[in-house]
Amino acid sequence: MKNVLVFPCGSEIGLEIHNSLKFSKDFELIGASSVSDHGKYVYKNYIENVPEIHDEDFIDKLNHLIDENKIDFIIPAHDSVVLKLAQNQKRINAIVVTSDQLTCEVARSKKKTYEFFKKQPFVPKMYKTIEEVEFFPVFLKPDVGQGSKGIALARDKKELEFYKNNNSDLLILEYLPGKEYTIDCFTNKNGELKYAGRRERKRIKSGISVNSATLQMDEQTKQIADEINKHLQFRGAWFFQIKEDVNGDYKLLEVAPRIAGTMALYRNKGVNFPLLSLYDRMDFNIKIEDNGVNLEVDRALINRFTIAYSYQRVYVDFDDTITYKDKVNPLLMLFLYQCFNSNKEIILITKHIHNIKETLEKLRINANLFNRIIHLEKEDIKSKYIDNQTPSIFIDDSFSERDQIKAAGIPVFDVDSIESLIDWRS
Repeated sequence: MKNVLVFPCGSEIGLEIHNSLKFSKDFELIGASSVSDHGKYVYKNYIENVPEIHDEDFIDKLNHLIDENKIDFIIPAHDSVVLKLAQNQKRINAIVVTSDQLTCEVARSKKKTYEFFKKQPFVPKMYKTIEEVEFFPVFLKPDVGQGSKGIALARDKKELEFYKNNNSDLLILEYLPGKEYTIDCFTNKNGELKYAGRRERKRIKSGISVNSATLQMDEQTKQIADEINKHLQFRGAWFFQIKEDVNGDYKLLEVAPRIAGTMALYRNKGVNFPLLSLYDRMDFNIKIEDNGVNLEVDRALINRFTIAYSYQRVYVDFDDTITYKDKVNPLLMLFLYQCFNSNKEIILITKHIHNIKETLEKLRINANLFNRIIHLEKEDIKSKYIDNQTPSIFIDDSFSERDQIKAAGIPVFDVDSIESLIDWRS
């Protein structure tokens, strides 16, 4: 078992790394961030208030954290962190899972990237001055940045002058009107590009691909991947983004030697980039096979909760609670097995009109999941059977049942509140 630090763990990248590694038997995950973030709702082992990477004593304090938690590997989950850790790998007491320093430095700067590959036909035209611009519109972007922060489209010279007057460091690039793609790649310890998977960025929000679909690799994309891999020293997971120009040819947007949040698509095709990167660092020979199924992902905000109440017992109803339209409610069952794993007592309390054990068997629910089954008559009152001396919660779809139990001083939950009880940390 190796200990893996993910920093910062609450980024979209950090959350994908967690999803990629949380079930691995070979690695224990520790999430860390400089500020309180979503990682605390996801990582069972979570450390906050890590110094910012620009703090003078960042490396010293990071090494203290590494030694204290016996960290073997660090996976950086932000572009600036990737660069900082790559530049200081020799001073860090753990293996940084990214590419070499030069590769990270070139990738962090769009200008350096375009200049590095300036002889390649896939590099977009970059104008040094406003006077050089031949055709409008042109696209402006920061040299260093991520997402869509600071970008602009200048439709004429007047707009271009306006944006450049506000930020003289903006790069002036040819406008690329076509479709946008990301190519997720893996390069092994010998510098061999072992896998490249193409996906279309179909809908983008704040620079993040929130809808993306896998596609077959085409010859032009494969050639670009091979060329980039030949000239930079990648190791492990990396990706690059391309976009179609006015003629439908691909032009490079950026290269990044890190995990991408939407690599979840290829993880679900059998290509787990964080896991592969770790095994490569352990000097295993890597074989990669995806399952051949094309996938599309759509992402939106999700809810995660913490509950400020400690309970030892769960009372749960059956009809329309454990069941939904005569079938099993999978979310409720997820919660009950979570309670089982946490050694919480589970009591089924029901007025089911049939033989409850026969119904449980019919639905393939093991009656032994419940510490007790209290089977009541229709006219009976559930509150009579509740022990309020033990910290408990009560789950029932019936408002009248919940109202009676709440009067006894026990927190009550409807079926639509189950999500607040589930602990997603792992």
